[in-house]
Amino acid sequence: MSSLVSTPFATATGAQKLGAPVPLHSFLLSRRQPAAGRGRAAAIRCAIAGNGLFTQTKPEVRRVVPAEGDGSRRGLPRVKVVYVVLEAQYQSAVTAAVRELNADPRRAAEFEVVGYLVEELRDEETYRTFCADLADANVFIGSLIFVEELALKVKAAVEKERDRMDAVLVFPSMPEVMRLNKLGSFSMSQLGQSKSPFFQLFKRKKNSGGFADSMLKLVRTLPKVLKYLPSDKAQDARLYILSLQFWLGGSPDNLQNFLKMIAVSYVPALKGANIKYDDPVLFLDAGIWHPLAPTMYEDVKEYLNWYGTRRDTNDKLKDPNAPVIGLVLQRSHIVTGDDGHYVAVIMELEAKGAKVIPIFAGGLDFSGPTQKYLVDPITGKTFVNAVVSLTGFALVGGPARQDHPKAIAALQKLDVPYIVALPLVFQTTEEWLNSTLGLHPIQVALQVALPELDGGMEPIVFAGRDPRTGKSHALHKRVEQLCTRAIRWAKLKRKTKADKKLAITVFSFPPDKGNVGSAAYLNVFSSIYSVLQDLKKDGYNVEGLPDTSEALIEEVIHDKEAQFNSPNLNVAYRMNVREYQTLTPYANLLEENWGKAPGHLNSDGENLLVYGKQYGNVFIGVQPTFGYEGDPMRLLFSKSASPHHGFAAYYTFVEKIFEADAVLHFGTHGSLEFMPGKQVGMSDACFPDSLIGNIPNIYYYAANNPSEATVAKRRSYANTISYLTPPAENAGLYKGLKQLSELISSYQSLKDTGRGPQIVSSIISTAKQCNLDKDVPLPEEGVELPPNERDLIVGKVYAKIMEIESRLLPCGLHVIGEPPSAIEAVATLVNIAALDRPEDEIYSLPGILAQTVGREIEDVYRGSDKGILADVELLKQITEASRGAVNAFVERATNSKGQVVDVTNKLSTMLGFGLSEPWVQYLSKTKFIRADRDKLRTLFGFLGECLKLIVEDNELGSLKLALEGSYVEPGPGGDPIRNPKVLPTGKNIHALDPQSIPTTAALKSAKIVVDRLLERQKVDNGGKYPETVALVLWGTDNIKTYGESLAQVLWMIGVRPIADTFGRVNRVEPVSLEELGRPRIDVVVNCSGVFRDLFINQV
Repeated sequence: MSSLVSTPFATATGAQKLGAPVPLHSFLLSRRQPAAGRGRAAAIRCAIAGNGLFTQTKPEVRRVVPAEGDGSRRGLPRVKVVYVVLEAQYQSAVTAAVRELNADPRRAAEFEVVGYLVEELRDEETYRTFCADLADANVFIGSLIFVEELALKVKAAVEKERDRMDAVLVFPSMPEVMRLNKLGSFSMSQLGQSKSPFFQLFKRKKNSGGFADSMLKLVRTLPKVLKYLPSDKAQDARLYILSLQFWLGGSPDNLQNFLKMIAVSYVPALKGANIKYDDPVLFLDAGIWHPLAPTMYEDVKEYLNWYGTRRDTNDKLKDPNAPVIGLVLQRSHIVTGDDGHYVAVIMELEAKGAKVIPIFAGGLDFSGPTQKYLVDPITGKTFVNAVVSLTGFALVGGPARQDHPKAIAALQKLDVPYIVALPLVFQTTEEWLNSTLGLHPIQVALQVALPELDGGMEPIVFAGRDPRTGKSHALHKRVEQLCTRAIRWAKLKRKTKADKKLAITVFSFPPDKGNVGSAAYLNVFSSIYSVLQDLKKDGYNVEGLPDTSEALIEEVIHDKEAQFNSPNLNVAYRMNVREYQTLTPYANLLEENWGKAPGHLNSDGENLLVYGKQYGNVFIGVQPTFGYEGDPMRLLFSKSASPHHGFAAYYTFVEKIFEADAVLHFGTHGSLEFMPGKQVGMSDACFPDSLIGNIPNIYYYAANNPSEATVAKRRSYANTISYLTPPAENAGLYKGLKQLSELISSYQSLKDTGRGPQIVSSIISTAKQCNLDKDVPLPEEGVELPPNERDLIVGKVYAKIMEIESRLLPCGLHVIGEPPSAIEAVATLVNIAALDRPEDEIYSLPGILAQTVGREIEDVYRGSDKGILADVELLKQITEASRGAVNAFVERATNSKGQVVDVTNKLSTMLGFGLSEPWVQYLSKTKFIRADRDKLRTLFGFLGECLKLIVEDNELGSLKLALEGSYVEPGPGGDPIRNPKVLPTGKNIHALDPQSIPTTAALKSAKIVVDRLLERQKVDNGGKYPETVALVLWGTDNIKTYGESLAQVLWMIGVRPIADTFGRVNRVEPVSLEELGRPRIDVVVNCSGVFRDLFINQV
């Protein structure tokens, strides 16, 4: 099922698939019988350890020991070198260099070398071997060590031997490791202190992409200057920079000369030895590389001239309208000769008729080279129709600190689809193929989650890694999938709108439970009608589109209440079994679960049925159901689950019969992305990959659901475009609850009269009729109560009513292309105003109003929760005043049609004019007339910006950008109240850097929640703290709150997260019991599937 280059690997055996349960995140390949001709030693074991799945290849494959013989007879000194790197591309070059040195009959020394991949150091046995190797090593080399917990392990091991070793060389890595550098009198031990020149370099270049680029400039210039300075310090610094030149050069020749230079300069046994070494062979820091070109190019015009005169190209490449793909490559793979996977992609693209411009950079910032080589310097137009990064890293900063705004700005200038494909880094090919998890969790964090923040999509694994040589090799079927999909995206840039075909896919939401053509918070058919009308105006062929959305529903599903099994659904196509089997290469794999085609789902007994309706070049289709509705246990536990024939036939029709240029999945959410397969890093045996085929996938997804949007992005290669959830409004009161509210108002005015007890009796009776006695302890009716108890009971009932009244409910359904009116947005603004934002020095409106009457809002909340009548009433007054002030502000920015117009100018005329400020005018009529004007002005300035974003409409515009093969700006998903950066919608929605949570703010909020919870439990538990608390971790909640739930778990057990130099959280430290002020609480954690997949590092 998976095709590899000259590698006899296979997928898991049938016994593994169907036999005894296997741990979710591992397959132990040692269970397999060895293949013919392969010894048992060939098995590679893949297991759980440390932070999750990691490679069990051993450093022994990178150990080179001199052969017994001439060297030992001559008594040649031995130089032992230990190196640690992020990726394995240096392995083959270092090995070749050392073997050639040891084979030289004129050698003055013998070299022993052993290398470690930094991820291997998670394994305790490997780490002990590493420490043992360091114990007798002469030289240590480290490069690109950016995972803090592993950096600290490297630091601890090397520090013990640093003074004894002859040389320690660390190239761009975390500062903790960089400080280990020692070359004679040259040291970086002061790195991080203001007097250190390297600190100044870090300080000027906040992101590590900038740091690496500055290092490259130093590499070019410093040796020439230092050469003429007499001091030893200057010469040692010069040799360090030369070492970096050699290392970045990466070829076996450069690495040979590097080892010779370090040995003769710093190994005492070789001082004065006759060891000659050449200067480094320098390669371009950035440029254009093609495997068939005679040289690297620094000028794009020169490259294009060479490309245009090639004689080996096919006719497709000579077509002036051939798509052009820009490729982003790592220079280290090119110079070390580990470029086979790059060559395969270039050759595949050209064979399919696409021209290529493969650019590379030696630093960690690729934004400059994309502008220099992919954009015409004269016209400013982009040379390419799509960009594919083969590095797997973020565009700026690589595996270290990223600069996403800089990356986004560069990609916006290119304005083409941006695909980030993945070479396997921390796994061998066989390990990946046999893993149900898919990619190593660290690779998911570094090479999937981070590029998504740049707007990267389609994380297709295109290259594997040989466990013995460390070299990358192309995975042919994966390369073919990547190249075909890249070309399909590129063709969207070239094809005319009138000729483009679009397949709109609708679902049943909740999946398989609701009506056909529904989605979360979305009026699907009204939205589709709005989209099609706009596309029609824009030049798309939507022939036969009816006059109303109701008529559209009638033509597609014939019944607005239709269930999926309704006989009324319009049949767009009948696919006979032979056609289905011919066009669907994986059809036979579905027979284990569903029998022979056509089956009983989406079938008339002879043909497979595709439901939907075509309008010109637009097809509106109904996605088939998952298929397991009647058998939930099978859905939950079957490891061999698969889509049914009808599901496969639908996507076969869309791709190969209708021949869609793109598919638009309409709303949250369908079943495609949840089909069986790896969690991240699909193989061609994974059903989401097989089903979506080669069709560019655009997906409208609710802005408040980034976790499942991320699943769609990673597993079905979707360009997810966010849509706004409906504005929330207070639920209000009705019937008995409204009557109860009126009784409480009467009690407040008459409680000191003789009618007080009578009214309380009515309140208790009415509260019981409304079932409030299940939430509030109420006395028996007719019991005589003293005045203070009457107040307390009324206060508790009042607090419960306010809680019910203030609950937020969505106002109707959202329609794509129709932003909310200003008044509809008031409730959202009221809730945005209710939160403190200390990082921006913005205070909540309820907090400002509470301070006006000498109270803290938290105290008011607590008093209201306890049912203190005065606090309940004050909270009601604060809530009403907050809403009134926001409403007054919005009215000033609204025209007669209820639309927000020109907020910026309206806001500037409002701010700074004292009583003319609408919120001040409103509050002057309340008890909060003395509210702090400066705090209010800051808050309402922020609310004005939020209001602009709420009513801004990018949803249609972003869809059209995607259909035109343009770049869609990325943006976070989540709760717009907590994080207004979610707005405006219409962004390519992403989650967050999984290593960034929990944030400091999340921990602060979590402490408050946990402390309150435990205090309440202590009261309910007779003064004792609970021993154990159970808690569920949800993916969406942790994205919205930046890890608040996760922080609650940590604070319960009494540990705090520690961020590294780059702000990533990879470790925790215990909080002392004195500081904690209570016992540590055991926590039983249940993770949702989405949390497990998105935050496996934290798991």
